[in-house]
Amino acid sequence: MFRYLTVFLVFELQAYAAGTPAPPRGLARQVTIYRDIYGVPHVYAKTDAGAIFGLMYAQAEDNFWQLETDLIRIIGRSAELEGERGIQADMLVRAYESEKLAREDYARATPQFRALCDAFAAGLNYYLETHSDVKPRLITRFEPWFILAEERRGPNGTSITAEERRRAFPGVANATDAADLRFPGDLPQSPDTEEGSNMWAVSPGRTTTGHAMLLINPHVGFFGGGQRYEAHLHSSEGLDVSGFAILGTPYIRSGHNPYLGWSHTNNYAQTADVYLETFDDPADPLSYRYGSGHRKAIEWTDSIRVKTTAGIEVRSFRFRKTHHGPVLGMRQAAGGVTQGLAVRAVAAGGGVMEERWAMAKARNLREFQVALGRVALTGSNTIYADRAGNIYYLHGNGVPRRSTKFDWLKPLDGSDPETEWQGLHRLADLPQVLNPKSGYVQNCNSTPFLTTGGDDNPVAANFPAYLAPEPDTQRSQRSRAILGDNSKFSFEQWTKLGLDTRIGLAATRIPELLSAYQQLEQSDAARANRVSELVAILKAWDQIGSHDSVAATLFVRTETRAIELRRNDRNDPYLLVTALEQAKSELETVNGGWRIPWGEVNRLQRIHTSGTDETFGDDKPSVPVAGAPTFTGTILTFGARPVEGQKRWYGTVGDTYVAVVEFSKHPQARSLLVFGQSADPASPHFFDQAPLYSTQQFKPAWFELKEIRQHLSR
Repeated sequence: MFRYLTVFLVFELQAYAAGTPAPPRGLARQVTIYRDIYGVPHVYAKTDAGAIFGLMYAQAEDNFWQLETDLIRIIGRSAELEGERGIQADMLVRAYESEKLAREDYARATPQFRALCDAFAAGLNYYLETHSDVKPRLITRFEPWFILAEERRGPNGTSITAEERRRAFPGVANATDAADLRFPGDLPQSPDTEEGSNMWAVSPGRTTTGHAMLLINPHVGFFGGGQRYEAHLHSSEGLDVSGFAILGTPYIRSGHNPYLGWSHTNNYAQTADVYLETFDDPADPLSYRYGSGHRKAIEWTDSIRVKTTAGIEVRSFRFRKTHHGPVLGMRQAAGGVTQGLAVRAVAAGGGVMEERWAMAKARNLREFQVALGRVALTGSNTIYADRAGNIYYLHGNGVPRRSTKFDWLKPLDGSDPETEWQGLHRLADLPQVLNPKSGYVQNCNSTPFLTTGGDDNPVAANFPAYLAPEPDTQRSQRSRAILGDNSKFSFEQWTKLGLDTRIGLAATRIPELLSAYQQLEQSDAARANRVSELVAILKAWDQIGSHDSVAATLFVRTETRAIELRRNDRNDPYLLVTALEQAKSELETVNGGWRIPWGEVNRLQRIHTSGTDETFGDDKPSVPVAGAPTFTGTILTFGARPVEGQKRWYGTVGDTYVAVVEFSKHPQARSLLVFGQSADPASPHFFDQAPLYSTQQFKPAWFELKEIRQHLSR
């Protein structure tokens, strides 16, 4: 239908500034980027370092603004752009000494690993050198340690109050909300929030083709930090992996190679703890209790550059750390004794990148498990499938081993040696499932004890509670309903189910609504009559989200209201009816009536990559989406929010990158990225995948060079 001009982009290395580690000689010359007709970069290089070089160059081509923003935050320079608003994030970077430790990690790394870090910086610097029209807002020269600083950033310690933070860092404006101290990509604060993921795998016995299949489906924000980026990397050193990276990172986070594939979901196993340190010696303010004696904290001063109306202002702050970690809060105990709240967190020090690189290059289950055995990943569950027919689930990765006599959800007595971590759990310690009789594994930010069917699940009593605090989420329940009926899936069926829009929660909530409505008919017939038509529509509904479904609009808006009502009154027997009444009133007020099809109000629109520098608008292009919020148990997860002055709600989080893979001798894959590859509104790939997203279709994810060349745009 169309003719595409093939242009192979071969980049030449230019001179690098003195003091910057030079990339391998001729690095740029060895890289060819093939952009397919959807703009997906297929990076071919002689070496692994060359593949990283090309990946970072391609990311910069497609969204340099966001990439630079995320790295600015990671290296602790947010306040130079954002002013007061960025100070708190920068203070966390200083408190964890991220730059110092990242530079040390780089200095002691092997030459092979340093070459990968060098290539990360070189690809970005080469992009700037060859694009004089691009003006960085802050970073004019990227350094190799930046990517290791990403691994050294720490959590804020969510049990520390805002007042305790202010005491630790007096003079910091707006230190009122723990959420302000989160980094892009941090885990949500509780299970089954809008940011989560789905992942499934089925064994050959559960497919019509006799091949294992995998679903990769992260749910994250569409804007701001942590955005997903599709890419394919190939090197002559054994690398051949396709999937998604996170902008600003030089590896594939989830994907497949010719032999195997994997995906992740977030879990809520605690990988950081808060310790109460007692500073009780007036003569020595840095002395804190430990065991039968005392230890001495370290205190230092660091500076933060802050943008003001008068220009850049340099401010100095005092930081303190104990042997547990940085002190991020202070409180006054009885008798005027000062207590510090120190946070200890798992810190990989380059291990995350090494582990992910080993996963991408693994050729079988044994090699993949050896890679996972590095236990450097925090907050990640993993599902795996391979060409040999294996399917595998692992719950967690880098988790501290702790005494079970303490409540680790609360601040611990830092003076008690029994609260010390006992290293990290070995891979064998973690809940996992290999090749279950049911032929499937699944996880949707949910308990590992319902990963599969039958008696092949891990047993909760065999594990400490802190390893698996997750509930059975609505999306997990819906997944088991799909996977647990013993049917065999064709690849076409598997593909369709990956974007399924049956609203799982409706099977429970609608009978509850009908029961409440029937009671209301007996006690207040007039009130019941006012919503009778709405109840009838919901009763007759097939419980599938679709563009033309009025019932889907009523259900999602009703459940949204019900969640708010339950926070205040759990004893109202007519709560769901009240929520339905409120949903009806809201639709009438905003939209002029309540008979509104789901696709009319549930929309996908692409604005500036920040999500804040431009507002959503009903007068701008958008497409309808049949998916629904995560709390509804819908596989096609799509969280939309209202916008002041607009009739429609616009998606900000949910299915971001989705891929389905069949592991035959030549893997077959299809994928979908929420908007398109490029954040440039002038690019043909700014919104070209949105119509596919809207109509629940995948695009081909070409993997072999022959087919890539047949579908080239440049």
